[in-house]
Amino acid sequence: MQPLRLRVLHLEDNDEDHALVAIHLRRGGINADIVRVECESALIEAMEQDWDLILSDYNLPGYSGLAALDKVRSMGKLIPFILVSGEIGEDIAVQAMRNGANDYLLKSNLARLAPAALLAIEANRTRIAKQRADLALSRSRQQLRELAQHLQTSIEQERAAIAREIHDDVGGALTAVKFDLAWIARHAASPEIAERVQQALESVGHAHEASQRIMHNLRPAILEQGLVAALQWMSDRFAKRTGLQVIFRTSHEKLQLAPGVPLVAYRFAQEALTNVSKHAQASRVSVDVTQAGGVLSLEVTDNGRGLSAEDLAKARSFGIRGLHERAETVGGWVDISSNPDGTTLILSVPLSGPENGFIDRLMPDFDNSTMGNETDPDDPTVWG
Repeated sequence: MQPLRLRVLHLEDNDEDHALVAIHLRRGGINADIVRVECESALIEAMEQDWDLILSDYNLPGYSGLAALDKVRSMGKLIPFILVSGEIGEDIAVQAMRNGANDYLLKSNLARLAPAALLAIEANRTRIAKQRADLALSRSRQQLRELAQHLQTSIEQERAAIAREIHDDVGGALTAVKFDLAWIARHAASPEIAERVQQALESVGHAHEASQRIMHNLRPAILEQGLVAALQWMSDRFAKRTGLQVIFRTSHEKLQLAPGVPLVAYRFAQEALTNVSKHAQASRVSVDVTQAGGVLSLEVTDNGRGLSAEDLAKARSFGIRGLHERAETVGGWVDISSNPDGTTLILSVPLSGPENGFIDRLMPDFDNSTMGNETDPDDPTVWG
């Protein structure tokens, strides 16, 4: 069998011990290109080259094998390192292994030098491969996270654009039709025509209300009044629509939040309440908003049937995943606690430190000065 060829750096001050190491490597089937150095400066200079293995004596004049190991690791070199010494205590051997040595051998027993060298090289290759795989996985996760953030932002941009078109085009057209129908009603020649016109006015009114509701769902204008007011309004509307008991509590009437946070919190509550209405089979829901310790917390709790591990592990469970992705856009996170007595979803967003504002930086706000006000001025969904 062809001998394995390795480049070996040997930190050793004794010529005979150096020669003995070379002999044992050769006997073990390793044809080593071995270079000997004796001091730290020579070791540092040798580190500019590539090595397959480093062998080091423990006791050196004014130097030690542990110091050499620390120097090699501090330089970011993942070269296999084996201590070879005439005498080495158990405590020193354990410390060397903790500091990153692959093995330690006594000069009186070099028979296993070659197997130990091959094992150290193989273990080092495995470790490097794992580190590269972990780095690639980390980069892939980061790219996936950035893609999810971009998709969330794109969705909000599209919602904003659609809401603007509904307001400008559909809302404007419905208002014009309403005025025309009102004129026809005033000039109707017969009661039958007046009655049909009144029916048409009611249909237009329903359509206008629907357009306002759709606009609000696409881009909640009520957020301009603050997150607390928006969540209070959402809770009241949810209670009226579903018949569930909804309790809303807040620690502050006004919250000073970074750009992007109010919209993320609003969408979080919206998704959480939607899940309650669809799946929880609950009779009571509580929405709690608190700001303490530099963290905004939004907690939605129901007394429903709870979520099982199978529910959370569903391949198409995108609602919960979407909550996590949306929270990360502003540096937050989501916690889920569930049992047969109910489920709690908690959004936490740190308010100190750099403002992420990921969504608002990429999505221009509406110019509300261009929006008309064609409905009840007390309606919080009105644009402008």
